[in-house]
Amino acid sequence: MRAKIPLAIGCLLLAVMLAFAAVPGWFTPYDPLEFDFGALMAPPSAAHVFGTDQFGRDILSRTIAAARVDLQIAVFAMLGPLLIGGLIGLMVGWFGGVADAVFGRLADLVVTFPFLVLVIAVVAVLGPGLINMYIAVACVGWVVYARLMRGEVRVQSAADYVAAGRVLGYSTTRILFGHVLPNAIRPVLVYAVTDMALAILLGSSLGYLGLGAQPPEAEWGVLIADGKNFFTTAPWISLAPGIAIVMAGLGFSLVGDGLAALLDVKR
Repeated sequence: MRAKIPLAIGCLLLAVMLAFAAVPGWFTPYDPLEFDFGALMAPPSAAHVFGTDQFGRDILSRTIAAARVDLQIAVFAMLGPLLIGGLIGLMVGWFGGVADAVFGRLADLVVTFPFLVLVIAVVAVLGPGLINMYIAVACVGWVVYARLMRGEVRVQSAADYVAAGRVLGYSTTRILFGHVLPNAIRPVLVYAVTDMALAILLGSSLGYLGLGAQPPEAEWGVLIADGKNFFTTAPWISLAPGIAIVMAGLGFSLVGDGLAALLDVKR
């Protein structure tokens, strides 16, 4: 029961975000890119619930429209490290030996540096933009997934069903991908759901710094950055995207915690 409550709340929050991302036109009261010079930096009102920005654009509409970009960031910023790290961890955990030793030294080298600093450095070299941000996250974030997968594979490789498969003459490929991987993947997937919350925070941070999504594309970090110079006179410009970031992060975190409790996964 305790697992189902946070899971249900998280799924509800994410369902709302997915609806915003899938059909933003159903929920946006105005065109998110339309300028209205008669309503520059208008405070929250019945006409504009969260006010307008320095160009008269409706903040609520831009926040809803930005959900598509930020949920895309959540998925793709998690998917690259998951695939790369999961495959490396699977191979290293199964074969061990020299590969395991090399992996250990390489992983220690990567985690020596702060994650955000490395991502910013890679993006600065490649140039700003979402594609380069995904590349940077994949280059840095694979280590956590690889370590988690490696540990789970090592545990599963000592299980009785692996020994039985070898006795029955199953190939290494069949044992590894048909039996070990399905049993080892659960905690990795649970971590991946929680990591999507961090991906949204990362994407918003890079967008705020001008290294992620680029204007005029609506993205929550970019929207907050748009209001930073007007925070003392028009704080509402940054209010709605800030709330959206918190709600999306909370949704992914609750779903991750709920799945962990439901599947009895220790993190």
